[in-house]
Amino acid sequence: MLDSLAPETVEPLFRGGFGLPYRYQASCESTQRLLDHDAPEGAVAACDEQTAGRGRLGRTWEAPVGKALLVSILLRPPPDRRVAELSLVGGVAAALTVEGALGLSAQIKWPNDVMVNRRKVAGVLAEASEGTVVLGIGLNVNQTRDELPQDGRVPVGSLLTTDALVRERAPLLAVLVSEIERAYTLWQAGGLGELYEELGSRDFLRGRKITVEGSSGLAIAIDRSGRLEVELDGERRLIESGDVAYER
Repeated sequence: MLDSLAPETVEPLFRGGFGLPYRYQASCESTQRLLDHDAPEGAVAACDEQTAGRGRLGRTWEAPVGKALLVSILLRPPPDRRVAELSLVGGVAAALTVEGALGLSAQIKWPNDVMVNRRKVAGVLAEASEGTVVLGIGLNVNQTRDELPQDGRVPVGSLLTTDALVRERAPLLAVLVSEIERAYTLWQAGGLGELYEELGSRDFLRGRKITVEGSSGLAIAIDRSGRLEVELDGERRLIESGDVAYER
């Protein structure tokens, strides 16, 4: 049987200001579409199955029914802030959730992936519209190796494939929402600088050979505004968005 993400199971686990209202559907196209723009900040949506889950750059996010955390949370960020930074805010929250579950270090691959043992276990998607941002997070929890995508550019893993333990998702969801609220509150107060110690220490690409738009170079670091500093053709540049491949 699937462990439950129904409201009666999840709602009593929320401890902060985020989490309610909580909207759950067993199956939906995407949790990104379950939250209305007039919902209060901190509203959360979750499901057991996404039929049209989305990642960055038009990619799909697939997971077998009831094996992953598929979550979205509605935010109302200050209008003068870069929405792109929220992918990293969500990345910090997801990384800390993963570390708490596994007891292992997690890393953040700019701009939106969470890695454990060089495998992607979570992804973040921030979508802005009408003054709100819906922050979506997919976290691989109980998938076996056979249930994970095998054809991705980045090797994929789950919590289960990392330590062979099956976990209930509801407590993980509550921890994730709490970590998002904490990281987002810090970001509101002072931008990514308030999270930079947590972010910089988990920078997966730092010092790695990379390829950006056909050019090869070296990743230097994520800077305090959420951009990736790289060295390409002997010149240092700041990348605001895009697809970065790395040498495995």
